[in-house]
Amino acid sequence: MAVTSVPAPAPVPAPAPRPVYAAARANAANAAYGAPRAVDPGGVATVVAGTGTAESASPPRQALAARIAAARAASSAPAPRAPAAAEPTAQPTPPGRQDPETIRRAALAFLQQQIAGLPGKTTATVTTAFPRGLAACTTLEPFLPTGARLWGRTTVGVRCAGERPWTVYLQAKVAVQATYYVAARQIAPGEPLSAADLVARDGDLTVLPLAVITDPAQAIGATALARISAGLPLRQDMLKSAASVSAGQTVRVVAAGPGFTISAEGSALANAAPGQSVRVRMAAGQIVTAIVKDAGTVEIPL
Repeated sequence: MAVTSVPAPAPVPAPAPRPVYAAARANAANAAYGAPRAVDPGGVATVVAGTGTAESASPPRQALAARIAAARAASSAPAPRAPAAAEPTAQPTPPGRQDPETIRRAALAFLQQQIAGLPGKTTATVTTAFPRGLAACTTLEPFLPTGARLWGRTTVGVRCAGERPWTVYLQAKVAVQATYYVAARQIAPGEPLSAADLVARDGDLTVLPLAVITDPAQAIGATALARISAGLPLRQDMLKSAASVSAGQTVRVVAAGPGFTISAEGSALANAAPGQSVRVRMAAGQIVTAIVKDAGTVEIPL
């Protein structure tokens, strides 16, 4: 048998790769996009999926800019305000219960009556009470608790003495606007004060010391017991009246009765003004209580 050799087939050359842009152009959808884009370069074409067709969907540039401006204006506009919450209304007092406002009014009327005699312009305020479950009362009895004062921040009590008694306490404040006096300059110890050394000020006396000077006659002619700085409110305990006695001073003690008078010397144990009582140590060591008559005389009442 004859053997015939068959030559191997020649290799088939691989197809040359097409550029990416060429493949993109061959796509039907992209081709459809290019047609309207060429007609309207300022527009934007929309390709409908699966159809291979395109249509111009964007408006001209002027219309697009107007839409963008409108969107920006809408985003910067203030948000609409939420409706205001309705103010809570006072709840009616249940039948058989005490109205809190009547308690407050009773306490305020009592306080205003008590401070009517204070100097200057007085004002009183009482916080609203919100007691729970208090039985209705026909007669409210306001009172000042033990230790409370009619000055500054204080407390007022209101009680009911009916069949179902109760007592509540309310916070209150009393302000007293009046004139007081401060030192016009620095005053040295032992220096007498004149009218030129006093400056009037107006303010709430309840925030000042209780002994603050409110009458210039209380200071004119008196001498300073210690150094007083300029602008400092003057107090009675800072000054020594010309008619008063001071601690350690030798005084004449007088005891007078029907048809007789006894006098002796003693030493005052405290500062006191005329009309005030002061304790005096006698020469024999005993201590007596006397009333100041003038700068050097005290009297023992019999």
